[in-house]
This record gives sequence, structure tokens and C-alpha cells, in this order.
Amino acid sequence: MEEYTALRAFADSWGLLLLFIFFVGVILWVFRPGATRQYRDTANIPFRHDDKPAQSEEART
Repeated sequence: MEEYTALRAFADSWGLLLLFIFFVGVILWVFRPGATRQYRDTANIPFRHDDKPAQSEEART
């Protein structure tokens, strides 16, 4: 039963702090300067061959 209490205390304090720091890190990574161009390019993938189907070589890459 003591192991459960110790793990519970860790999860309530340091575990919460660790997950909060991870969350802030993810938010900073997503909204970092320069990421807009990469996200815009990724969002436009379905529209790259809007006027014609992709050739066999282009479809593999």
C-alpha cells in the first residue's frame, strides 16, 4: 500500500509538472516562427494535382 501512496504523491506533484511542461513545449513547437509555411504546404497536398492526375513517378514520392 505504501508504493501506491508514493506513486500517487509523485503523480499529483512531479508528474503533473512534467506533463504541463510537455504541453507547453508542444504549444511552443506548433506556434514557432517559420512553421506557417510548412503547415500551409502540408495543408495543400490534396490540391497539388487538382488540374490533372499525378504521373506514376509523382505518385510514388
